Amino acid sequence: MRRIREHPILSVRVKEKVEITVDNRKIHVQKGDNLAAALMSAGVDVFRYTPKRREPRGIFCGIGQCNDCVMVVDGVPDVRTCATRVRKGMVVKTQQGKGHIQ
Repeated sequence: MRRIREHPILSVRVKEKVEITVDNRKIHVQKGDNLAAALMSAGVDVFRYTPKRREPRGIFCGIGQCNDCVMVVDGVPDVRTCATRVRKGMVVKTQQGKGHIQ
């Protein structure tokens, strides 16, 4: 798990865990985290593949201004994971190309 557990200055709190499904795999993440941070903490680095060259993309700006972190969330494509809070039962899929409503 890639998450800061202790920090000499910042207060690090452990939050309630919730289960989400990522590419048909169940994982436990901290409720209320943004989805991108939760996925990276769980070892997920590739969020989508580009339409033309099928190149992998992950987090880039982290503030909702680019499209690199988009994924299909609960059947809706192009969801910016860096600006979406984790909630129990989410179904997340790696986006292929431009994505399709599922």
